[in-house]
Amino acid sequence: MPSFEYKGIVCGFAAFKEHCMIGFWKAAIMKDREILLSKESKGSMGNLGKITSLKDLPSDKTLKKWIKEAIELNEKNIKLPKSVSPKHEKIEYEMPDEFRKLLNRNKTAKETFEKFSPSHKREYLEWICEAKTEETKIKRMDKSIEWLTEGKSRNWKYQRKK
Repeated sequence: MPSFEYKGIVCGFAAFKEHCMIGFWKAAIMKDREILLSKESKGSMGNLGKITSLKDLPSDKTLKKWIKEAIELNEKNIKLPKSVSPKHEKIEYEMPDEFRKLLNRNKTAKETFEKFSPSHKREYLEWICEAKTEETKIKRMDKSIEWLTEGKSRNWKYQRKK
């Protein structure tokens, strides 16, 4: 998968068993962006879709024009617009009364929970509140109290060992 640079990335190529691809780094701001970002390119890695034969390529003149334009954009130091990732709505979970009662009965678990950061607290509350059945919710609350008594965060199994 070679890529070509001139004062920044210009374009790249990739070859596969049955096809190849060409992609322009700044296709979104190039003059022929409708062609370069067409429906044929959707679902594929490059801007021209899957190229399976020479017939799938644009003319040499067109390719040269695109390469020159990509180089010109780099020479003028024109940047791609920053992509804005959609904000995920944070759900605030209310502590179930049953869990609050269990915490109040176990001083160690309560202290551990209160010392946790908001994200660690939210992990426990989310796990408990998203239980589909009351039986699962009760099991999760009991397991939470057990882990909190041991000083463990909700995802303790995945934390790096020191």
